[in-house]
Amino acid sequence: MDGQAKRLRLTQEQSSRQIKSSPMNEKATRNTQKLKSIASFLPFLKPYKKQLLVATISLVLAACATLVVPLCFRKIIDLGFSDISHEQINLTFINLFIAAFVLAFASALRYYMVSWLGERVTSDIRKAVYSHIIVQSPEFFETQQSGELLSRINNDTSIVQILVGTSISMAVRNVFLLLGGMTMMFITSIKLSLLILATLLLTVIPIMIMGKKVRQLSRNSQDKIALASAIAGEKINAILTVQSFANEQKEIKAFNTSIEASFLASKIRSAARGKLTFVAILLGFTSIITVLWLGAYAVSNKEISSGELTQFFLYAVIVAGSIAALSEVLGDVQRAIGASDRLLELLGIQSKVQSPKIPFSSPPEMNKAISIKIQGLNFHYPSISTNVLSDIFLNVQAGEKLAIVGPSGSGKTSLFKLIQRFYDPQSGIISFDGVDIKRYQLDDLRKLIGVVPQDISIFSENALENIRYGDENASDDEVVTVSKIAFVDEFISKLPDGYSTFLGDRGVRLSGGQKQRIAIARALLKNPPLLLLDEATSSLDAESERLVQQALEEAMKGRTTIVIAHRLATVKKADRIVVMENGRIVEIGDHSSLVNNGGLYSHLAQLQFTDA
Repeated sequence: MDGQAKRLRLTQEQSSRQIKSSPMNEKATRNTQKLKSIASFLPFLKPYKKQLLVATISLVLAACATLVVPLCFRKIIDLGFSDISHEQINLTFINLFIAAFVLAFASALRYYMVSWLGERVTSDIRKAVYSHIIVQSPEFFETQQSGELLSRINNDTSIVQILVGTSISMAVRNVFLLLGGMTMMFITSIKLSLLILATLLLTVIPIMIMGKKVRQLSRNSQDKIALASAIAGEKINAILTVQSFANEQKEIKAFNTSIEASFLASKIRSAARGKLTFVAILLGFTSIITVLWLGAYAVSNKEISSGELTQFFLYAVIVAGSIAALSEVLGDVQRAIGASDRLLELLGIQSKVQSPKIPFSSPPEMNKAISIKIQGLNFHYPSISTNVLSDIFLNVQAGEKLAIVGPSGSGKTSLFKLIQRFYDPQSGIISFDGVDIKRYQLDDLRKLIGVVPQDISIFSENALENIRYGDENASDDEVVTVSKIAFVDEFISKLPDGYSTFLGDRGVRLSGGQKQRIAIARALLKNPPLLLLDEATSSLDAESERLVQQALEEAMKGRTTIVIAHRLATVKKADRIVVMENGRIVEIGDHSSLVNNGGLYSHLAQLQFTDA
């Protein structure tokens, strides 16, 4: 799947380069881009060539069986029922039954195969899009709403599924019938065929003009649906906040307004597509009726036989039906182009944080503490120009317990993000055991780091699997062992189903202290050489803090540990304390020396300790 996604992105990049360098006018460029949008998904069909071949053969058989029917009727009408022998009648209708059987069997096989392909390809596209999203750096998620991303994964891929699973086969089938029908019409009567061809050409112009508008409206409709999904997802994820401020009605009104906007966009799109269908069918049948009118005069003048006119009429009906079906397919194609554009836009985004092409081949051992060296670090987030970290120089010895304190906004958490390489600094180097972290494969780097964050993510799984998230290969006994060390077992064992208990969406059944102890258990299970603790005891009651502190003491053994804390009581035992302010390191020392220095740490200590 990764290979398919890469081929898809490569196709898109090549298309973009070709379009930029081409001297074509703007209209031609847009038309080319439309085709590229659909063609970019062809790599997803390549693994299923056998199924595609079977679908194509069944499609051709069904179309051929349809084209045989008018020939049978011509023979019957030209010979007449009274002048034809029983054997000829039997042979003719046996041929019709054979054609009907082939048509039924081939159509059923075609339906199954293209439906299978639609479902399979859509599943592959969804996996490719999700795989692409999940590896993006945090910068990507700063500008994207989760609801809109889910809309693209589900709704937009469903539209592509309709294209692959239905519309393409319908289009090919009807193009085949259109060309076959037109060919047989010319064989039957060149004069009438030229007349009908001239009138059918008049049908194409309004379809093309109206089709362009349908595509624009389709994209707008999909954007509105995605926005409504994003609003709903955001508010549901923050349901406690919404209800705490009694803003349910406000959010209902906002969501309803968004839904009505999406409905209005869909209504306008449907109306435009309906007009397109009306015009296509009306003009198509009008041209056929006009030509048949003239054909009746041709029979009257003995220019063609009644059977030939019947044959011509049936082929004309097939051609008209094909045009009508193609107009329907065109609407699906226009919607699919809009969905494809949105998916390609998403897949075209590349994370600025990438693994090196030739990664460092000897990462530190997992059971050995590592040293960290930070040199000349300067960093600001992409959305702002002001540095959040400036001139950071820091050495952390292997096995050292280092604390980082300072006011909110001083850059502590940002430093953690850089150590995990969620972002790259504008300048400076972070090294593990003397090796720049940019030389590590991202997975290898992050396997070295265990994190206990302030905001704990609890997944919609049972307690056992939530802890096993630290190491998916860990046995049940290993999970229970670390749970006891982290004082998780004492509350999980009291749950109705123990470790098999479902913890609720985002862990709503757990207290803050229980969530943090689960996070510590995860880190212990991962058993990394570096442990990062970001406000691991924030907002806990005294008993919970005591248990978490005991769990942290166990977690720190044999590891290099960096602790961010606002409560100075939690960092008094650290080997060294780094004091940060306005993105800079202003003090370094142990608790006693920093209190005596009379600097920022001393001021913070005076605020928190009555005996300082």
